[in-house]
Amino acid sequence: MNHSPAVGATDDLSLRVSVATFVRVLFEDPSSGEGMLALERKATLSETEKGRIVEIKSQPFGGAIRILDLNALHDLIGDFHFDSEHSRSEQDFRLFIRPSSWSTVREFCIQHFSRVDDPILETDPTRELAEEFADVLKTDLRPEQYYAVPTENFQSKGYPTVRVYRIFEALITDSFLADTMMKNSENLSDQSLYELALNHAQNGGQGWANTVLALPLKHIRDVYLAMSPQERNAPILFEENRLDETVSIVLEGITVPKYQRL
Repeated sequence: MNHSPAVGATDDLSLRVSVATFVRVLFEDPSSGEGMLALERKATLSETEKGRIVEIKSQPFGGAIRILDLNALHDLIGDFHFDSEHSRSEQDFRLFIRPSSWSTVREFCIQHFSRVDDPILETDPTRELAEEFADVLKTDLRPEQYYAVPTENFQSKGYPTVRVYRIFEALITDSFLADTMMKNSENLSDQSLYELALNHAQNGGQGWANTVLALPLKHIRDVYLAMSPQERNAPILFEENRLDETVSIVLEGITVPKYQRL
């Protein structure tokens, strides 16, 4: 390509594609030995007609996959646009494409997901997970503290957006880190996150803050198993915590109608 892809949808490039990794982060509560699922609890400030509001929700760790070689994708499907300036600067796989190119892009993702150290797509979650742990816990996540393995791929269809997710499982093996995660989850309330997001905006930031939410794995899985498949399509409230619909993706044995295993 002799130019950077533009930003935004056009009449021709009207289908948005988002490709991301999610990580099922598991650890044992050092005090009880209970298996825990770690989520990222995020507070995001928005400006509305009624003033500022802060939305707090929890979702799996992970993020957009980076396109390491834009030319390879351009050679395959022709022109595409990033969905935002941020996506373009990071080369995140959040694009507007021609609807007719969707099946080609889907197969492209599946093909590159199966490769180790792929030169086209950054499908390993290591960098993203380390960055998020640095944000949440203010600590470096070292390779000896965990191990990560790929699980399933999922896709979510829907016009005008389609999504492809690569799912990994990361087991935290360091007891000190596990203890830090439990304390982080217990000590930062929603009110504290609200105030941190406001302070972030007042200091010139975008107005967000995050922390860990640690949930008993068996309990949260049982909650989803007791729900109807259609109920799993939407965010839920669990012990006063708003869980994003994507939480269901990283739980083993939970089927969700709008997500399909590849």
